Amino acid sequence: MKIANITTLKVEVPLDKPMITAIHRTDTVGCVLVSIETECGLVGENYIFALNKARLEVFEGMIKSLAQHVVGENALYVERIWEKMWADINPVGQKGIAVSAISAIDTALWDLIGKKAGLPLYQLFGACRDSVKAYASSGLWLSSSIDELVDEARGFVDQGFRSVKLRLGKDNVAEDVARVAALREALGEDIEILTDANQSLTPRQAMRLARQIEKYNIGWFEEPVSAHDLSGHARILEAINIPVASGETDYTRFGMKSILDARAVDILMPDLQRIGGLSEFRKSVALASAYHVPVSTHIFTEQSLSIAGSAANCISVEHVSWFAPLYREKMQVSDGEIAIPRTPGLGFTFDYNFIDQHRIR
Repeated sequence: MKIANITTLKVEVPLDKPMITAIHRTDTVGCVLVSIETECGLVGENYIFALNKARLEVFEGMIKSLAQHVVGENALYVERIWEKMWADINPVGQKGIAVSAISAIDTALWDLIGKKAGLPLYQLFGACRDSVKAYASSGLWLSSSIDELVDEARGFVDQGFRSVKLRLGKDNVAEDVARVAALREALGEDIEILTDANQSLTPRQAMRLARQIEKYNIGWFEEPVSAHDLSGHARILEAINIPVASGETDYTRFGMKSILDARAVDILMPDLQRIGGLSEFRKSVALASAYHVPVSTHIFTEQSLSIAGSAANCISVEHVSWFAPLYREKMQVSDGEIAIPRTPGLGFTFDYNFIDQHRIR
């Protein structure tokens, strides 16, 4: 299955509502779409994104710079291709944009392999389930009022979710506590509430906040402090009665190992773009299992379903609706879970009617 060509294009996807956290604000997400075509006519697809669309040129340029290690290769030799790209980026650094470019290519290659085999990737990897818990993460932003939070959370429950994620990080800790309390009162005890401080607190602030909200039965406290402060995460983990989650900001299995070695998390949250694609994601999930640490995937819901369906220690996926317009197929949530597609490859194919209308030319 010889690779004939790699093509890219840039798209700006508008959000239904602005995304506002303690460290981000954006009204659109910019994506670089990657298509890898073989001589037999099969095409593998994937994307990576940036909250600042001005950076897409850099992402696209890095992907194109790696094409020399892909075109002409047999797509089935995905591990060999990954290692060649990994060695090539050593001089520029094996993190950041370079790893994101590897991720874009690697996941598209796996989509190709699944299509060639005629199997959904989660079954090709070795399936353990056909559906997985998903939590709603496309809202409950820091900028929303309490009334807006309650209305939005109830909307997520109406859509079939049994778990929602609330952003924290107000200047006044009492405001964060009030938001959590209002959400719990509105949703009752049967709906899980997860919280995310988006790295906005100090360890002492995080511990103080956690102790005030733990009575509301919080599922986890995500990135309470800087993602690079592993000792701070470990301090918080030992001091509070809410599980600590993190991992989305670090790169490759080596970054995940550092987090696991530091005993900094109860739940590891690899991000497909930063981890290095599905090849590296599978290694990272296996590594976490050796530490008896569960995994919840970060964003990239459509692609991450293949991991969730094949990794026994994957407890959930983060559901974001931002990228759904890119695909013809749509995810369906029922009783808190998403059914994993049974069609070959990733199970999702680009919708060029939408893409052509939102291309950045």
